[in-house]
Amino acid sequence: MADYDLEALSLSELKKMQKDVAKAISTYEDRQKAEARAKVEDLARDLGYSLAELVGTDVKTSRAPAAAKYRHPENPSHTWSGRGRKPQWFVEALSGGETAEDMAID
Repeated sequence: MADYDLEALSLSELKKMQKDVAKAISTYEDRQKAEARAKVEDLARDLGYSLAELVGTDVKTSRAPAAAKYRHPENPSHTWSGRGRKPQWFVEALSGGETAEDMAID
């Protein structure tokens, strides 16, 4: 390990060193956690289980994207499923006199 004369370093050099040390500690801990997790997953797999089964967490499943229900009146490449926040083009079309039924995809 290198010896540093900390008294000879400037404030900016000390702060940079502090930042580098904090980053090194963080990445070290992340690597150690990943290694431990891999070992535990291997052990669980050897015993015929998944780690999620042993820990009791649910496995997340992804949901298929919702089908488009509305189409932009002038640009058909812009669509909206009707879920979540209304897109700006939809709000502008409604304020411009269009109805949701006018923009509905058949």
